[in-house]
Amino acid sequence: MTDIASSLPSSPDSSSPPFSADADSPVQQPRLWCGDGWTARVIKNEDDDGWAVAMVKDGEPEPALVGPWTMGRDKKNPKPLDGTAFITLVKTASEFVRRHEQQLHATLHQSLEVDCRGARITVSLDIEPDEDNPSALLSAHDEAGDQLAQVRVPPSFKLSRISATAWADSGFAKP
Repeated sequence: MTDIASSLPSSPDSSSPPFSADADSPVQQPRLWCGDGWTARVIKNEDDDGWAVAMVKDGEPEPALVGPWTMGRDKKNPKPLDGTAFITLVKTASEFVRRHEQQLHATLHQSLEVDCRGARITVSLDIEPDEDNPSALLSAHDEAGDQLAQVRVPPSFKLSRISATAWADSGFAKP
């Protein structure tokens, strides 16, 4: 599916209004459901003859999740959305977003423990993914949590047991 956001129609079909007049009331149409902070919209799958469902979190410009959608009994039109399907889609999309956020956090905030001169230290790499000026801080803390050193490194710095040990062994000189 190419360019999903532009393929999302403002109305699921020409015979129904795009959204309800009351922003707080949930929309429950055969191809459009809104509620619980999410919008599910059934769209034509441009890659084949089938249908897809796009899950968009309120306030986000792009779908968080796009997946295949079941054909109806006539094998031509999509199966209508219903409450059970919407709840399942919200749960799936929420879990997908949560896993993505956890993976991003783990990538941006790394930490490991190494032995240096008979002491156990924790070396951390915290990356700030600014589009214009990305940066990263490499820091070391002793077992009591006291900071031993902190230096700015390129955001491309690779934290590994070898690089952390070498940094500690060098007396925390800038890598």
